[in-house]
Amino acid sequence: MNWRGTTTWQDRLFGALVYALPMVDVVGFGMPLFRDLPFLQWLYLPLIPLLQLYQIPFMSFIIFLVLFMLVVRNSNISHFIRFNTMQAILISILVSLCQLIIQYIFAPIGGFTVQTLGSTVFLGVLVAALYSIIQSAMGRYAEIPSLSEAVHMQVR
Repeated sequence: MNWRGTTTWQDRLFGALVYALPMVDVVGFGMPLFRDLPFLQWLYLPLIPLLQLYQIPFMSFIIFLVLFMLVVRNSNISHFIRFNTMQAILISILVSLCQLIIQYIFAPIGGFTVQTLGSTVFLGVLVAALYSIIQSAMGRYAEIPSLSEAVHMQVR
């Protein structure tokens, strides 16, 4: 859906780059899969500098605030970039919620359950991020059911 006008190559690039954030947020869930499926590690090679940056305490929260205040709420930035930034932020928030739920509800149950849920969250976020990156690179809005509707309500 490209109803807000045409997108430049810069819009496409920045619209795709923001999806690195949820991919970095979900990397902790993917550790068992990295061991079993080593080709997944290649997807994360370009994200190593961002992974290093996330080692600083509260950096994910600072990045969230900067992106939300300076990009999503800035009407001078194209709608395409603001839409993709807000969608990446919401995916990251969902990862954080899944992390809390798994940590406090399912962790006492046992390792296999936690590993299965974590792997499911990892693969779901990875697929959503890769889909969104591809759609953004092509200049299309990445429509993820329910999530994109919430994004459209936030970004006008």
